[in-house]
Amino acid sequence: MTYDYDLITLGAGSGGVSASRRAALHGARVAIVEGSRVGGTCVIRGCVPKKLLMYAAQYGDAMREARGYGWTVAEPQFTMADWAASKATETARLEGIYRKMLDAGGVTLIEGWARLDGPHRVCVGQQVLTGRHVLIATGSSPVRDSIPGIEHGATSDELLDLSVLPPRAAVVGGGYIALEFASILARLGVAVSVFYRDRLPLRGFDESLRSAIAAELQAAGITLYPGSAPTRIAKAGDSFLLSLGEERVLEFPWLLNATGRRPNTARLNLASVGIVADAQGAVPVDKTLQTSAPGIYAIGDVTHRVNLTPVAIAEGRAVADNLFGGQARTVDLSLVPSAVFTLPPLASVGLNEQGAVAAGHRVAVFESDFRTMRQAFINGVERTRMKLLVDADSDRVLGAHMIGTDAPEIVQSLAIALSAGATKADFDRTLAMHPTSAEEFVLMRAPARVLEPTPALVAVPVL
Repeated sequence: MTYDYDLITLGAGSGGVSASRRAALHGARVAIVEGSRVGGTCVIRGCVPKKLLMYAAQYGDAMREARGYGWTVAEPQFTMADWAASKATETARLEGIYRKMLDAGGVTLIEGWARLDGPHRVCVGQQVLTGRHVLIATGSSPVRDSIPGIEHGATSDELLDLSVLPPRAAVVGGGYIALEFASILARLGVAVSVFYRDRLPLRGFDESLRSAIAAELQAAGITLYPGSAPTRIAKAGDSFLLSLGEERVLEFPWLLNATGRRPNTARLNLASVGIVADAQGAVPVDKTLQTSAPGIYAIGDVTHRVNLTPVAIAEGRAVADNLFGGQARTVDLSLVPSAVFTLPPLASVGLNEQGAVAAGHRVAVFESDFRTMRQAFINGVERTRMKLLVDADSDRVLGAHMIGTDAPEIVQSLAIALSAGATKADFDRTLAMHPTSAEEFVLMRAPARVLEPTPALVAVPVL
């Protein structure tokens, strides 16, 4: 059978674009279909603009801290409308770059919403495309029905388009999106309250990081409500009424719904090719990213496994290499570094304590807790905390965790060492770079404690 394309990619986010360009580089005829803006969540309404807003908040901290270093600085004032205008310009610039990359790579961009129409067939409006292979890379969107009434609140999409910040805000959720925006908003002058079900935020991260970020959020003036997810939310005029049980109701002028994300599969017509999504709407895949339908693959958030941009990119390239590059590649998800861009930020790679002991390791825990030179000089209260988890029998480093300035940059480098199978002895014989915070990772000598394995538990990797 003759097909219009060798590969049709559904979704022009980071994963879909990477897969399409790699496939075209291998000589495949590729079309990519996008119903919104090219660049996807990360570039347009996620990682990039979020970090740009984090930088804005960080500058406020830096200007205030400058006084302790001898600078005369007026009280900083932030104007959200100015930031939003600059953000719009930057995301438009990045979208233009993505479009040019697709064009230069020989990938045909088809704009519109795609749906499957049986094996090898994709419909975009009235247009019918045929492809030898189809790649589903449609990503995810904020959940808007997790709590009755929460659909009235804003999500991260709307937050990043604000031109005026509210005086007070309720943030519902305890994951990284909730904490990042709570931290940023508070630094920009918003009185923030965070509501979540668990006793600590950031489920899945190392316990010490969870406790540390809770303390840092409170030090920044954020009010935490652990174990207090609203049972319902009502809109009353310009206010949001959060019901917390026992007739307790709190009122806020603005609300951020950060209760999770859901795969974008509802409009894909998966049934036409026999794919059955799970309860969350995710597309199940095997180790080669193939779905249950022959010739159809899925990557990134739409599989709802490890929802991070670098994972989607790596998976997309692996699919392209497998299909058109004559390679046999899989993506190892056991050592995925992750960061939470709060202020201060935190980052992890490898197993946390619970996951390490559950996996059967006897774990030596090395820790360091200190104020950096920068903070000590101005009598600041922010602390930096670091942790290495080491297999006490083999000496292999199982996990590295940090909260503090530059944590994501430092842990990204440590991820290389862990991927290479570094031991604690390798860390010990590495010379320190002084004065830095990162040197503490090679100066930890005696374990704070040793944990015995409890393999009956379920291993919990940091994702």
